[in-house]
Amino acid sequence: MNQPYFIVHDDKDSVGVAVKVIKAGETVEGWVMSNDATISITAKQDIRIGHKIALTDVAEGKAIIKYNVPIGKVVAPITKGEHVHTHNLKTARW
Repeated sequence: MNQPYFIVHDDKDSVGVAVKVIKAGETVEGWVMSNDATISITAKQDIRIGHKIALTDVAEGKAIIKYNVPIGKVVAPITKGEHVHTHNLKTARW
């Protein structure tokens, strides 16, 4: 695999973090740190470096998992390949 476009910290995570700019419609590869696997996903939106990309569909009210822990609650349905940010996720911090 070339340098990944996103990194997934744990194989149970529902999001990856972009380490390169991802353009809508691109199919890109990501690296799963916990098991050294490679996954690919087609982005539905542009995703900036440091922002999250959904690895699976997540219904409203469910949790987003990152580092194998819930980091927030979904406030609008998310589909695989979408940008995950404040418009569809409420942080668990406050």
